[in-house]
Amino acid sequence: METQIPPQHQDVQPGIQAELDPQPKVIRYNYRGTNKLKDKVALITGGDSGIGQSVAVHFAREGADIAIVYTEREEVDAQQTKELVEAEGRQILLLPGDLKQADFCERVVEETIKRFGKLNIVVNNAAIQLQHKKFEEMQDEDLVNTYETNIYSFFRVTKAALKHLHEGDSIINTTSVTAYQGRADLPEYSSTKGAIMAFTRALAGNLAKKKIRVNGVAPGPIWTPLNPASVSAKEVAMFGKDVPMKRPGQPCEVAPAYVYLASEDSSYVTGQVIHPNGGTIING
Repeated sequence: METQIPPQHQDVQPGIQAELDPQPKVIRYNYRGTNKLKDKVALITGGDSGIGQSVAVHFAREGADIAIVYTEREEVDAQQTKELVEAEGRQILLLPGDLKQADFCERVVEETIKRFGKLNIVVNNAAIQLQHKKFEEMQDEDLVNTYETNIYSFFRVTKAALKHLHEGDSIINTTSVTAYQGRADLPEYSSTKGAIMAFTRALAGNLAKKKIRVNGVAPGPIWTPLNPASVSAKEVAMFGKDVPMKRPGQPCEVAPAYVYLASEDSSYVTGQVIHPNGGTIING
């Protein structure tokens, strides 16, 4: 899946996938669903593009109905996700809004239950990523917005969802390789991803008696709109070349990890993190 990425930049967070060149690979042509998630219902935050979109389509191919949460500026990408999910013969609910608002975090769960009557899988995936090469350039607003989006929403959506989850259901949190390595120019983002990793482990222990599994996925450099929306065009052109595999990954190389964690294949797995990162060893 070698990909040549030309220099490009977007000024809007978390980025618009429709404007990427080349377009990310969302699903492999030879991926065959086997009903691993037959008639399950999944709520995916940040499900309009990138990894979230790929997870939505893979889940749908495995038989799940989908609800996705996204910002209103990402409507074009969300409509593409809708088309892809419906092409798999499954239903999808679009939930535009602001996850920084506590009441909206509750409402997305309520709307999912209203539409589908149940909820089995929660994928906390939404994130923003702001670059600050000098730490003192960070504004308090940057810190608040990043934390409210990247970790507060995970707490709030999960809390609202728990009353509807039962034995065998699962929660999957998107963390990052930066949770383990840190990244000098992404201090807020890296620290929220570290918080997500710790949240995943703590929540897994908390919910083990209820037999609700909680796991995480920590991607490395994956080609999504978050990248050109975060760094310079020159840096984008070098994206992913510093990992052992010497290339960025594609969303379709990450999404099957979510299928595994959402399905009975991982029935004895909780409190763990999968690392699709191109070969970077982080011992975490």
